[in-house]
Amino acid sequence: MTFNNGTTTSQGPTAGAARPTGYAGTLAAACGAVFVAQTANALPASLNGLFQQNLNTHGSQLTWITAAFMLAVVCFEFTFGVLGDLFGRRRLVLTGTALVAAGSTVAALAPTVQVLWIGAALNGLGAGAMFPGSLTALTAVTRDARQRAHAVAVWAGFLSAGAAVSPLIGGVFAKVGSWRGSFWVLVGLALVSMALTAALATESRAPEGRRLDVAGQVTFAVGLVLVLFAAVEGPESGWTTLPVMLSLALGVVILAAFVVVELGAESPIFDLRLFRNRAFAVSSLAAVIGMLAFLGACFASSMWLGPVQHQDPIRVALPFLLLQGPAFVLIPVVSRLLHRVAPAWLLTSGFVLIAIGALMCTQLDVTNTDLGPFLVPALLIGIGFALSVSSVTAVALSSVPPHLAGMASATTNMLRDLGFALGPVVVGAVALSSAGSAFTSSLSGSTTLSSGDVMAARQIAEAGGPIAVNSLPAEAPGAAAHGLALDALGTGFSTAYLVCAVAALIAAALAALGMIGIRSDTANEAETTAATLPPTEWAEPTADAARP
Repeated sequence: MTFNNGTTTSQGPTAGAARPTGYAGTLAAACGAVFVAQTANALPASLNGLFQQNLNTHGSQLTWITAAFMLAVVCFEFTFGVLGDLFGRRRLVLTGTALVAAGSTVAALAPTVQVLWIGAALNGLGAGAMFPGSLTALTAVTRDARQRAHAVAVWAGFLSAGAAVSPLIGGVFAKVGSWRGSFWVLVGLALVSMALTAALATESRAPEGRRLDVAGQVTFAVGLVLVLFAAVEGPESGWTTLPVMLSLALGVVILAAFVVVELGAESPIFDLRLFRNRAFAVSSLAAVIGMLAFLGACFASSMWLGPVQHQDPIRVALPFLLLQGPAFVLIPVVSRLLHRVAPAWLLTSGFVLIAIGALMCTQLDVTNTDLGPFLVPALLIGIGFALSVSSVTAVALSSVPPHLAGMASATTNMLRDLGFALGPVVVGAVALSSAGSAFTSSLSGSTTLSSGDVMAARQIAEAGGPIAVNSLPAEAPGAAAHGLALDALGTGFSTAYLVCAVAALIAAALAALGMIGIRSDTANEAETTAATLPPTEWAEPTADAARP
């Protein structure tokens, strides 16, 4: 998400803008929009198990449901910010909400997981427009720094609330009907949000000095999609298969071209000169790694409870109240702490709590379906996220001159979203690769399974991994290997939790040690922090809230 979506501060409403209903109406519309966008982001978290059963998906296909949403947000949020400044933020929010309504309709009607990906990508495009559009529309109608801080806090509260209740909405409607019903609910929410925005929001724009960076947008989007495609498909297709190797190589080359393009661009979407500032570079890198750890842990939890343990969607949703809820409940506390404690220390503390929670998750027993062991680690991860996501922007902005605050905010939020996008991809790759190796080894050494069961289970695992074997009906060929598949998946996702813990510890070390010897500009820190105190994402995410 972006605060000013560029290098200039947000302008007031354009003269003659339609329906100038002012601050209260724009606040209501912006909060409704961000709630819908974040609900779309987090909705699949409690439904992965049902997707796996109803659509006959395997591991990487489930990863793509979450990744498709986050990729759309990450790839286009800079451009959407520019479009809002050029053509109007209210118009951008309306367009984004219409895309969410369309994407949710596609998802509700999806006959295959591939169509569900399309719905998720449309939802991501819509959310990618709604996040910056709603926030900049809101800040454009605020009168002073105090009102702006209050408005952003309320906006962030509705964003966090969407992340917290979305899995519960999915679980409830999946329980009483079908998972498709939860997407129809999202369609209804999107239509209500469109009506609120059309009736209440004030139009604003700030076209001065804003230009589209088409070359940068294309190279960034294509390169990132290719690299992440290789990361998602590598564990199941094989890292040495031609499509995976070509995708990875081309993606790296195109991302290198993106760097070259941005260095020479007049109006870059990603100003690489900011990274000459050590404090900004360190905090940005910590944001990517730390948010990867958070959303990776969330995704691992949704997979552990859903496709692995096949728990009821309501039970899957409950831990997410602890994972996401603190970011909403603790907004007043964290806002006060940011005025009294150095944001770098809050950032470090948050990442340490995420690491502790993820490490506790490595000790979970995959055969135990009791939610009790999840409660403490989920709460620690949730509190850690609440502390860290609110501090990332404050740390980054306190390290740059005031005239670069807009671009720094936009860049930091994009990098945080990149961490959210990488979380499910990295966790999926690690967990499924580890589980596949463990299952193959167990199957080869089994002395209790018949040769027919071994052959059937091996063939099914080659097509869909151990997660497919784990979901076989009791009477199906190869179902006798269910216990081996479950144990292998437990091993794989325990390894993934460990990776999340290590990533969070690396982020904590970067935040704590990377800032040594750097003196922040106190005046600049106070000014920029006032506008960015609350969390902006999931998951995440995130900004725009954490998106699992």
